[in-house]
Amino acid sequence: MDLLLSQYLIALPDIFLLLAICFVTVVDVCLAKPYQRVTFWLVQVTLLLAIMLTLPQFGEYKTALTTFGGSYIVDKLSVLTKLFVYAFSMLAFVYAREYIEKREIAVGDYYLLGLLAVFGMSVMASSNTFLIAYLGLEVLALPLYAMTAMYKGSKLASEAAMKYFALGALASGMLLYGISMLYGATGSLEFNAVYHALAQQYDIVAIVGLIFVLAGLLFKFGAAPFHMWVPDVYQGAPTPVTLFIASAPKVATFSISLRILMHAVPALHVSWEHMLIGIALVSMLGGNLLAIAQTNLKRMLAYSSIAHIGYTLLGIIAGFYSNLGFSAAMFYIFTYALVVSGAFAIITVLSKGQMEFDKLEDYRGLNARNPWVAFMMLLLLFSMAGVPPTVGFFAKLGLLEALVEAHQTWLAVAALVFALVGAYYYLRVVMLMYFEEPVAGSTDRIEINRGMLVTVSINGTAALLLGLFPSFFIDMCRLAG
Repeated sequence: MDLLLSQYLIALPDIFLLLAICFVTVVDVCLAKPYQRVTFWLVQVTLLLAIMLTLPQFGEYKTALTTFGGSYIVDKLSVLTKLFVYAFSMLAFVYAREYIEKREIAVGDYYLLGLLAVFGMSVMASSNTFLIAYLGLEVLALPLYAMTAMYKGSKLASEAAMKYFALGALASGMLLYGISMLYGATGSLEFNAVYHALAQQYDIVAIVGLIFVLAGLLFKFGAAPFHMWVPDVYQGAPTPVTLFIASAPKVATFSISLRILMHAVPALHVSWEHMLIGIALVSMLGGNLLAIAQTNLKRMLAYSSIAHIGYTLLGIIAGFYSNLGFSAAMFYIFTYALVVSGAFAIITVLSKGQMEFDKLEDYRGLNARNPWVAFMMLLLLFSMAGVPPTVGFFAKLGLLEALVEAHQTWLAVAALVFALVGAYYYLRVVMLMYFEEPVAGSTDRIEINRGMLVTVSINGTAALLLGLFPSFFIDMCRLAG
C-alpha cells in the first residue's frame, strides 16, 4: 500500500492536472454563456496549484525516480520543464482573455483545449518510454490543431489549421514508424533498455528508425527542413494561439528530444550529431534569410523561430562533449520562449476590434503612440537579436562558449555570423517604431487595458532583469542539465 501510494505521489502533478481537466470540463458545460469567464479562472487556479505541487519536487528528489513500471520519470529536467510549461501557459491564457472575448471565440473550449495541451506537455516531460512520449506529444498536438481553427471569422485560421493537421499527422506517422523500428532493433520501448541494447550492438535498422524519430520531433520543433507549417500557422492562427504554440510546446519538445538523444540513443551519437549539425545550419541560414523578406511581423517571428531552434540544436550537439552544452541549450530555449511570448503578447494587446496589429507598417511611429509599449517591444527584440545587456545576449554567449569548449569552434563562428544576419530584421522593427512617422490616419495614442499593460511590462522587463542578473537562472539549468 505504501509503495502504491509513493508511486502516485511521484506523479501527483500530472494526476492532479488530469482530474482538474475533468472537473473544469463538467463545470464549463454547466455554465451559462455569460458566466464562462469562470473557466478562465478555474484553469489559472489549476495551473497555479500544479506549480505549487511541482515546485517542491525540484529540491525533494535529489536523484531521478521512476514509477509505473519505469515508464514515468521525475528528475531535475522534468520538474524544471513542467514549471516553465505551467508558467508560460498561464501567461498565454492571460494574454488571450481579452482577445478571444472580442472575437467571439468559444471561451470555455479555448481554455479547456489549452489545459489539455498543457497536460500533454507535462506527460512528455516525465516520459521514460517511447510510447508515453508519443502519447504525450499527441495529447499536445490535437488540441493545438483545434485551437488554430477556433477563430471562425478568419479564413487564414481555417487554412492554417488544415495545413497544420495534415502535416502534423504525417510527422506523427513518421515518429511512430521510427519508434516501431527502434523497438524491432532493441526489443524494448523503455529508454534505459534501448540504451543498453544499442550500446551492445546496433545495425542499419536502428539508424533508420532514429532518422524517422528525429524527423517527427524536429517537425514539432519547427526546424528546417521540417518547418513548412510554421509560417502559415504563426500568421493564420489567432495571435494568442500563436503565442501559445511558440512558447511552452518548444520547451516540452526540447525536453523530450534531449531525453531521447541522451538517455535512449547516445550510442548512435555519431549519426544524430551529423544530422543535427546539418539541420541546425539549414535552420539558421534559411530562418534568418527568409525572415528578412517578410512584411508581416508574425510571419517574420515564425522564420526567426526556425533560426532560434537551430541555435538550440547546437547546444544539444555541444552537450555530448561539454557539460555546458545541455544547460546552455536549456537556458536558451527557456529564455527564447519568454521573450517570444512577450513579442506575440504585444501584437495581441495592440490588436483592436477585428484588426490584427501584425504588419510591419503598423509599427511605424509606435513610440509616438505608446512609448512604454514601444520600449517593451524594443527590449524583447533586442533579446531575440542577442543585444547586451538583455538575457538573449547571455543565452547566445553561453551557446558559443559551450561550442568552443566542445572543440566545435567552426559551428560557433557560423552561429555568430547567422546571429549578425538575424539582428538586421529585429533592428528594422526598432527603426520603424522610433525613427519613422506613423502611417497617415493612425496617429492617435494607443490605449491598452491596465492589467494587460502590467503583464506585458513584467514580460518585457524580465528580458532585461534576467540579463542583468542571469546567474540564478543559469544555475537552475545547470542542475537540470
